[in-house]
Amino acid sequence: MSSEFEAMLADDMGRFFYDPLGFVMYAFEWGAGELDGFDGPDEWQKEFLTDWGEAIRTNNFDGVKPVEAYRCATSSGHGIGKSALTAWVILYIMSTRPFCKGVVTANTSEQLRTKTWGELGKWKKRCITGHWFEYNNGKGNMNIYHVDHMESWRCDGQTCREENSESFAGLHAANSSPFYIFDEASAVPDKIWEVAEGGLTDGEPFWFAFGNPTRNTGRFRECFRKFKHRWRRKQIDSRLAKMTNKELIEEWRNDYGEDSDFFKVRVRGLFPSASDLQFIPQSYADAGMSRKLEHSQYGFAPKIIGVDPAYSGSDEACIYLRQGLYSRLLGSYPKTDDDVKFAQVVAAIEDEHKADAVFIDFGYGTGIHSVGKSWGRKWQLVSFAGESKDPAMLNKRGEMWNAMKSWLNEGGSIDDQQTADEIVAPEYKVKLDGKIVLESKDDMKRRGVPSPNRADALALTFAFPVVKNKPSKAIPAPIRPVRRGR
Repeated sequence: MSSEFEAMLADDMGRFFYDPLGFVMYAFEWGAGELDGFDGPDEWQKEFLTDWGEAIRTNNFDGVKPVEAYRCATSSGHGIGKSALTAWVILYIMSTRPFCKGVVTANTSEQLRTKTWGELGKWKKRCITGHWFEYNNGKGNMNIYHVDHMESWRCDGQTCREENSESFAGLHAANSSPFYIFDEASAVPDKIWEVAEGGLTDGEPFWFAFGNPTRNTGRFRECFRKFKHRWRRKQIDSRLAKMTNKELIEEWRNDYGEDSDFFKVRVRGLFPSASDLQFIPQSYADAGMSRKLEHSQYGFAPKIIGVDPAYSGSDEACIYLRQGLYSRLLGSYPKTDDDVKFAQVVAAIEDEHKADAVFIDFGYGTGIHSVGKSWGRKWQLVSFAGESKDPAMLNKRGEMWNAMKSWLNEGGSIDDQQTADEIVAPEYKVKLDGKIVLESKDDMKRRGVPSPNRADALALTFAFPVVKNKPSKAIPAPIRPVRRGR
């Protein structure tokens, strides 16, 4: 870029200091390339950016005297384009406010890396000022910073586990804008909200909270209730957004009703009337990750292996071991379309760990099971859609997940952060007969949440009661795999 162009671009960014919508219209090549067919933001996004610009003009920050923090909480249905808006917010602040500092978080590390921060990467490439900044999206290394001011002009992606709360302490941008963005804010722990408050005391602070209103308790809920006098509040119905699947929304309305909690949360952007929709609380997964067990605490229990195969797409095949309160991810693999090859992997793992039982998901596991049966392996198929022995749950998958939930509450340990993220991802609905329906993998994918393959593999270890067996007389695995994915 020529120095003349850079000088002009810097002047233009100064012109947009009070105009977020003007920046978004200017910074991206609407109607061309990847944005062919798009003439600009959706109407609700335009309103959001316009209201923010009016508040910026009212505060009229002079670069010296601190102004009142701009707080905006947005509860919405699914699929409205909040990840794109989040990217625009970050790029606008970074481009128009030299030496700003920001922190962005989400309910899980996977949500943060693949959705929130991943979306930022896409829009940074499209942005006219994108070359001003370096962008990273590695594990433990999510940041964007000015190429000439790495430490003093930047924004970082941080997980929202409570032990990371110090990352949300004062950002110290007295002559610029400190800012926070909470994505899927319903699941961000209250401790993180409390620490972030301390970062709003200097400069021109901004704080944005976005999310589906999945919980009727917690700080995100209180933005619309107890603390509503401090927050600008927006509620976006998915039916009013351009990009949402209107046919699917109509199916949901017919199936669950306009006033059901499911429809309120997923479409209308309203908080549930009865209770939280998250099936396993975040606190259960965090506690499971923090536990370190001695062998004496679980060595007496049978060893159970759960196998969740995958044949295509982005899903991974996973194998989990559980022994009492102990669990361990033994392997994850891109797909398992070769039944014999994957059966060899399962058999080798069974022999290595002297497992007392192996449970395999019926969906894609029938071929693997047949191969194992020919070798004398007593593997069991488990149908997720099968009958539940738990009277509270609709099907076998719900029964297993409910058992896993109780196990975590009673002291179960998890060794893998992605598993912990997946455990808290599914939501649930209650049928008219009172049965609890755990959200399906397909429904999770429709709302942009990855399939919980690792968590399903762990859940499979709760399929049936198991006792310790005598040594197996099964045929050893024909080929021991050289390496195992992880």
